[in-house]
Amino acid sequence: MPKRVVFTADALKEPFGQVMYERISALNLPIEIAKNNRITGLRGADERETYRIAKNTLAIVNAPPSAFRLQPIPPSADWQMNLAEGCPAHCQYCYLAGSLAGPPVVRAYANLPKMLANTATYEGTYPPNRTWQKQADGSDVAARPTTFEVSCYTDVLGIEHLTGSMAECIRYYGTRAMGELRFVTKYDQVDSLLDLPHNGHTRARVSLNADTVARRLEGGTASVEARLQAIRKLALPKELGGGGYPIGLVIAPIMAIPNWSEHYTALLDRISEVLNFGPLDMNVEFISHRFTPGSKDVLLQWYPNTSLDLDETARAEKRTKFGGTKYVYRPEEMKKMKAFFYAEWTKRFPNAPILYWT
Repeated sequence: MPKRVVFTADALKEPFGQVMYERISALNLPIEIAKNNRITGLRGADERETYRIAKNTLAIVNAPPSAFRLQPIPPSADWQMNLAEGCPAHCQYCYLAGSLAGPPVVRAYANLPKMLANTATYEGTYPPNRTWQKQADGSDVAARPTTFEVSCYTDVLGIEHLTGSMAECIRYYGTRAMGELRFVTKYDQVDSLLDLPHNGHTRARVSLNADTVARRLEGGTASVEARLQAIRKLALPKELGGGGYPIGLVIAPIMAIPNWSEHYTALLDRISEVLNFGPLDMNVEFISHRFTPGSKDVLLQWYPNTSLDLDETARAEKRTKFGGTKYVYRPEEMKKMKAFFYAEWTKRFPNAPILYWT
């Protein structure tokens, strides 16, 4: 629950902004109206205080025009459509650190229905680096549905009780023949999603990690066990009381902690125990830990006592697609971890595709 909720005047003019206002009012949270459409009062005496103030603030705003020009986001999905920016969780390796401008306030978008309608113009289009398969006569195969990722810059379930934005997206994509939705979360409040008419067009994903990593570094999130029970609920057929969703697991960020293979074996074993029904429409993504010089600086200001390993000398330096630098595990270590996860996953879930390792 945020300590402060601010609506911009423009956001309140949107019908969905009014829905959000009523939803938040029902929770008896104090609401401010910003007359000039700017969110102020977020800066503290230092970065830590600014972080605390921002993390306790929810701002309901209108997405800017740039948000309607979607960016490609492979390999996760075709296009990125953000229903909010800023995350309520306190993960000490946060990938948003250094990538979003200003204090890390959660900004949820009141003009979401217009953003969703805009995605219809992207249906049937794919990022330039996606190759088409060809039929025997050399012609293109039938176009598959275009996928849209909504959780790049927020945890969608972490704010769902406040905004209702995730349900709005699921209902919308449930009506689209050529558009599909993807989201990922570290929270477990899924009951409000179970009866929605998704029509198989939303893939619900949960982010998981070894229990020792999650307990130490993923503050303010649901436990790994709670997340597993949530994804089980989402995957169970509707006749068994579940949501009947296609699902995905995101094992991330994979860390080469002491005895890492034992910790991750325990996680994979528990996944197998919880998802012990079938058939399952499931896939998995494996993402190893990485950081940039900029994110390291921000994270150490936010979490000065962190136990997160940010030692550049133990990593390999890699160039990003934008020309920057990131630090990843060394090639021999990456090769060993990748081989482990591919073998162990395939052994347990031979019919659940591995989408990628990165």
